[in-house]
Amino acid sequence: MVDTETFVPDAIAEIEDEIGDENAVIALSGGVDSSVAAALAYEAIGDRLTPVYVDTGLMRKGETAQIRETFDYMESLRVVDAKDRFLEALSGVTDPEEKREVIGEQFIREFEREAKDADADYLVQGTIYPDRIESEGGIKSHHNVGGLPEVVDFEGIVEPVRDLYKDEVREVARHLGLEEVVAERMPFPGPGLAVRVIGEVTEEKLEVAREACHVVEEELEEYDPWQALAAVIGKATGVKGDNRVHGWVVAVRSVDSRDGMTARAQEIDWETLQRIQSRITGENENVARVVYDVTHKPPATIEYE
Repeated sequence: MVDTETFVPDAIAEIEDEIGDENAVIALSGGVDSSVAAALAYEAIGDRLTPVYVDTGLMRKGETAQIRETFDYMESLRVVDAKDRFLEALSGVTDPEEKREVIGEQFIREFEREAKDADADYLVQGTIYPDRIESEGGIKSHHNVGGLPEVVDFEGIVEPVRDLYKDEVREVARHLGLEEVVAERMPFPGPGLAVRVIGEVTEEKLEVAREACHVVEEELEEYDPWQALAAVIGKATGVKGDNRVHGWVVAVRSVDSRDGMTARAQEIDWETLQRIQSRITGENENVARVVYDVTHKPPATIEYE
């Protein structure tokens, strides 16, 4: 476990040393990793840090409003509406690794644009140790590691929590006094809902995934999962009213884990599962069926792509 008393001053000193007297932008997603990185960087360089939240159109329900509310104390916060650019870049892309590469490059280009406006030469991001392990080990390319383009217009990329596991990042968040809504927030993938949609990313599938994930997070809150999610995995035949429908299949997943490197599928009672399927199929006329994923990690990963 990380020694927060030592880690925090060392991380701040490292950021000061790397960035010097220059300006930086921080890739802010609202998750605990980027929030801790932002808090450390702000302590290190103060007003020379510009937080940038990119609304990709791939975010969970209400994310942008939550970001504005949580980080309203940062006067320099920039919220970038990039939905159209991300969806256009993802058009026709079906391979999971290619999706991650497209998203990684699009993120960097957005941050480069904002950095130019802020006269910043450095990018700070909340990369953590499992991101590096999975990317370097060939399991899957995280958008902020293996998904980065070869040419990046930054003097340097600073990653103050790069050697920490998720539970250690949470310890640092608590030490820094970050709000519980940030410190204890359920993990959400950097590429967003794009990796919870099998195949091509479309607005229809994104909306189904977004609403289904919202239902799952609400209904499984009492189980305190490490991560709970819903993914759109294909289409199947169903019946609604007296009509045959060929609608989306939504997979529900809920796991326990310590650091995300391994995970155990949670045992969810039948009544809760039935309530989840009833809400998801009832609230979206295009969903034909709901299934529950009982696979651990390994052999599966936590996310679908």
